[in-house]
Amino acid sequence: MDNRYFFIVIVCMGSIHKTFTEIVSPRHLFQCWDEFKRGKRGKEDVQRFERYLEDNVFELHDELASQRYRHGPYHTFHIYDPKHRVISKASVRDRLVHHALWRALSAVFEPTFIFHSYASRLERGTHLAVVNVSHAMRSVSRNYTKQAYVLKCDIRKFFDSVDHQKLLALIERKISDSQLLWLLRDVVSSFSAKPSSTLSLSLSLSLSLSLSIPTIFSTPDFRLATSLRKFLQTYI
Repeated sequence: MDNRYFFIVIVCMGSIHKTFTEIVSPRHLFQCWDEFKRGKRGKEDVQRFERYLEDNVFELHDELASQRYRHGPYHTFHIYDPKHRVISKASVRDRLVHHALWRALSAVFEPTFIFHSYASRLERGTHLAVVNVSHAMRSVSRNYTKQAYVLKCDIRKFFDSVDHQKLLALIERKISDSQLLWLLRDVVSSFSAKPSSTLSLSLSLSLSLSLSIPTIFSTPDFRLATSLRKFLQTYI
């Protein structure tokens, strides 16, 4: 089995269930660390964590295994790329937990994602998206000899409007492990852009991308994409 998914996977009645003990095991956390630190070795917070790596990982494992773990606060800062974004960054230990959960969620949800979904997925990304868009444009336009149309759209304030309960309900359709659901609830509820609101809304950008939340949350709307395609074929 690919070591990216070394943890035990049990297939039962068409559903995939993972062993929580394996996901939070020191072995798995060390493997997650090896992946997480790639491209980040020069970061001060990563260096601090790695200086006492074994102590930090075993302490994190003990907290997770005993369900004493609680997600810590976020560090908020602004970037302009060129669009202004407010980024809320979790601590290194919490992002290591994110990575462990990403592995678990990927094994379950990856088969449900449509092919042309590229964000936060293994062997996907911007470059493959550009290549496939280029191929599609050539095909639809008959090698640029016919007029073709592209629909560019975005979901306004997507991350600010993610409903925690709806997101968790989607996850619970695929995951029944009570311990894993406990951890997912703690992580998902760790951030809210509107703390005074009675609704649990919003996810930090870094948390959303690390857990593939946008893909999970938007996958049920594949029918919407199909309807849009039929609409464009009919009226354009």
